[in-house]
Amino acid sequence: MEKPDNPIIGKWQQPTGQPYAGHWLEFNLDGTFKTVYSEMGVTSSGTYIVSEDHIYLDQTQHSLCLLGKFEGRYKIDSASLLLSLHHTFDNAPVDLSKARLYLKQ
Repeated sequence: MEKPDNPIIGKWQQPTGQPYAGHWLEFNLDGTFKTVYSEMGVTSSGTYIVSEDHIYLDQTQHSLCLLGKFEGRYKIDSASLLLSLHHTFDNAPVDLSKARLYLKQ
């Protein structure tokens, strides 16, 4: 199997100690994503684009109807992902100071 060039591809999960421990998200090679937070029964999905340290999500499905475009910043170090997102009405965060940690699964 060919390994993707994009290091964000795969499944990432918030570890214990994070605000939504157990929340996971999965980025697929075809530009789609899915997230699940089973503690609250929340699921969402849509499409994404990454460019340098920016990520753009278009959330087209959400169990609580939180739909729309989200812009953010991210950083990947080995098996950890720092991700900070803002909704359509806000600008992308300027840094990762409020980012959430996800670990590669």
